[in-house]
Amino acid sequence: MSVHFPIALVFVTLAIDVLFWWSADPFWLRAGLWSSGGAFFMGIAAGAVGTVELLSVAGIRERAASWAHAIAAMMLIALAGLNWGMRVTGSAEVLPHGLLVSALSAGVTGMAGWHGGKLIFHHGVGLMVSARD
Repeated sequence: MSVHFPIALVFVTLAIDVLFWWSADPFWLRAGLWSSGGAFFMGIAAGAVGTVELLSVAGIRERAASWAHAIAAMMLIALAGLNWGMRVTGSAEVLPHGLLVSALSAGVTGMAGWHGGKLIFHHGVGLMVSARD
């Protein structure tokens, strides 16, 4: 349940960057700073929960999709940190750098989501089918 907020904030940050590109309103710069920071820090929390789950749930480490999902999720957290760091320090302009990092983050989110969905729907990780499970 902890992954929904960082995923949503990654896409919100992309939408905010597009709105800034379209309108040039400085409000979107502040909104992008907050949404990218939220995506990063909530992503760290979700990553900690995911790491505990990866290491503690029996059988999950045997699945290639779990490692692909973990690697994609760590890439996403790194990109979210880069996106927030560029905005908080002002080291790069939002256009085009922030927009490109936001678009790349959205793509990596899709990749991580694909592998996470594969774990749930194909391998049944985290699903209780019967009382014995």
